[in-house]
Amino acid sequence: MTACAIETTSAGADDGDPENPESRGTRPAVPAVTGAPVPPYAITADGAYAARLASAGESWFPERWTLDGPEPYAVPLPGNQPEEPGTQLQPMSDGRVLIHRLVEHHHAFSLLYPTGPGTGELALGTVECPEPETRLTLLPPAPCGTRAYALAVGARSTAVWRVAGGAGGPERLAELPGRCSGGVWLDTAGRMLAVDRELGGRTKTVVVDLGRGGAVTSLLQIAPDSDDRLLLADPDSGLLVIASDAPSPGQERLGWGVLGSTLPVRFPASLRLPDCAVTPFAIQPGQVLMPESCAVALRVDGPLGTWVGTWRPAERRVRHLPAPEGWLAGAGLWTPEGVLRLPYATAETPCGVAELTVEGPVPAVEGADGTPEEAPEETEAPRPVPLQKAPLASSSVANS
Repeated sequence: MTACAIETTSAGADDGDPENPESRGTRPAVPAVTGAPVPPYAITADGAYAARLASAGESWFPERWTLDGPEPYAVPLPGNQPEEPGTQLQPMSDGRVLIHRLVEHHHAFSLLYPTGPGTGELALGTVECPEPETRLTLLPPAPCGTRAYALAVGARSTAVWRVAGGAGGPERLAELPGRCSGGVWLDTAGRMLAVDRELGGRTKTVVVDLGRGGAVTSLLQIAPDSDDRLLLADPDSGLLVIASDAPSPGQERLGWGVLGSTLPVRFPASLRLPDCAVTPFAIQPGQVLMPESCAVALRVDGPLGTWVGTWRPAERRVRHLPAPEGWLAGAGLWTPEGVLRLPYATAETPCGVAELTVEGPVPAVEGADGTPEEAPEETEAPRPVPLQKAPLASSSVANS
């Protein structure tokens, strides 16, 4: 069992490592995929607010960004003392910012909000994890924007906690055997949570139903001896972006599938970029029943630096775009219209958002003889992924 206990300091009814790479390269010398369950810059699901730790010399303080107005602007939320570099933040839909501080083995949670020239703070409670190997991290912002969740990963089990938005203080909702990581929301209500569980030496994605007492069901199992992780999901289209070593044992590759489909996961050759680490970080929403048309934003790290890539399943190629100066690398979101919004901070513009408009899929390129060139080869998983058996399958995208 994960040894975490709750200590409530307020009724609460009023409502690290930033990169954490888990890459295993497409070849031994080159990392292929990196994962960041909780990015250093977090954005609400509706794109209205964001939060990050900003620096003031050698100290750190929370900062909230407002993104849904005519111009983005930042509001500093300093406390009585500087924050630790690993302090985690998460914006809420009402403009407050959840802060997670570690004090010895206590994980303290509070909501921060501006009060004129100062910062107001509403303490929510603490979670105690006396076992030194237990690690507690915030999950990505919930789609509803009113609740926040965390994973407490112990030596043999993982607990899912609701740390904000409940009737009281932090509340443990589920306990899973194994060590879990990641965290992807499969619905717009913030009920179905997919996590990558390491159990018995293999990693597979499971779904935790927070509306049914934390009931756990299997989601992603490509092959019995493969490690399979879910990186991104879009509830509108059902598009899933996956990392697995099923097509190349021991070498993790990026693939895509559709929630509710009986078709196998595909692993496009276009997503294998030599000497580069590729990290998907956003899927275009609003493409109902059109998973192959959804644009996916990629962070690409290579010998020449970091830049932005975009990819669609239907297009089967990666478009490479320069990142804006000061990009908070790995952060951003799509609008339904296909505009990629990338936050950045420079000395001249401490709070900025660059907008990149990416055109839809292009037709096949004709070869010298006038015939269409063949699309890059796609590798299929050894056998179909049982996504049709997953929760929400009846309301997700039909077979494609």
